[in-house]
Amino acid sequence: MKFKNVTGDIMIKGVEVKHLKLIKDERGFVMEMLRCDDEIFKKFGQAYVSACNPGYVKGWHHHKIQTDNFVVLEGKARILLYDDRQDSPTKGEHMEFIVSREDPVLIQIPPGILHGFEALGKKPIFVISIPTEPYNYKNPDEFRVDPFENDIPVKWRAKKGR
Repeated sequence: MKFKNVTGDIMIKGVEVKHLKLIKDERGFVMEMLRCDDEIFKKFGQAYVSACNPGYVKGWHHHKIQTDNFVVLEGKARILLYDDRQDSPTKGEHMEFIVSREDPVLIQIPPGILHGFEALGKKPIFVISIPTEPYNYKNPDEFRVDPFENDIPVKWRAKKGR
């Protein structure tokens, strides 16, 4: 499955997409995701991998400070973004991406954008996240919205979430 911005030309203000390149040979591949000399690079906070099993969603949530950078490493993912920022010219817009490793992209999500992802198909997805801030255990910069009981006009296919 190739990368697809399901919402077409709709772009939420501040969201960036960087097309990545798989450099393959008989041993496997190398894929650069984010470099300090990229135009979209802001700063490094930490890197972690998040897995999501089929039938589940990890979302909705947003951050007040950090910018997220997502890359799907394995599986087929549906990534949803919704602009709920009061002062945004794209308030109320949403973006939907279908992403896999076959045509890799990095999706940069600025603060204030509600976002999450779910696995499509029968296999788990593995997403690397490179946020601009390290996780603050005492005061997390993470604000959640129930994935199913909300006013967001785009809905998840999964039936379970957090």
